[in-house]
Amino acid sequence: MTIQLTEETTAGTALGIELRSDITVELVDHSASDLSVVRAARVSTAGERAQREDKGDGYTDGLIKYLMRCRHGSPFEHNYMTFLVSAPIFTVRHMMRHRTWSFNEESARYRELEPVFYVPDEQRLLRQEGKPGHYNYVPGGPGDLENVVTSASEVYVSAYREYTRMLEAGIAREIARMVLPVATYSSVYATCNARALMHFLGLRTNRPDSAYPSSPQREIELVAEGMEAEFARLMPLTHAAFESYGRVSP
Repeated sequence: MTIQLTEETTAGTALGIELRSDITVELVDHSASDLSVVRAARVSTAGERAQREDKGDGYTDGLIKYLMRCRHGSPFEHNYMTFLVSAPIFTVRHMMRHRTWSFNEESARYRELEPVFYVPDEQRLLRQEGKPGHYNYVPGGPGDLENVVTSASEVYVSAYREYTRMLEAGIAREIARMVLPVATYSSVYATCNARALMHFLGLRTNRPDSAYPSSPQREIELVAEGMEAEFARLMPLTHAAFESYGRVSP
């Protein structure tokens, strides 16, 4: 869902406010393959010869399953995947809770932020039931989505108007940004290895077949789902073993 709003600043400048529901994940760089896992594991017994070995998918699959089952995790670290994520700031902060990533995020100290803000769409479950850490998400009642979008729009328009007013008055960007909400969109480069990504996926996806089921906020789950699709494409045998052994990082 995308909604365009128009607001006028105190200086008479027209502001175009954009409300978005999409969260995007793009793989921008990588060095990741199932074979790299096998070669990293084999160096303990084959030495430098391991780098030249390729015994075929059958051997690779069997060894990866053994490593996953026995939780020999370090061979899954010798790779990387770099993603460009566009998401509201509160979702980016969820990503940063996982300290095994490397991050670079756009800075509101150095550039003026665009007036783009997050609102849920019709598929978003708007109510939760249960205790913290054990939520069940349920659909919203009649009018819930309209109320959320209306309330959010009023705040976003007011916040961005004041942000722009301070910038026009010469206030430093790093001070003016303090009025912007955490629903403001941000862009971030995020890099991790397969082992770290599997840990992230185990916590940030809702899969009842997991050894340790999790109930993540939907917005961070969308990020995780986008990353998992690329992980499964680049390292299909590793991903299949991850699925087979309860979606637990080794």
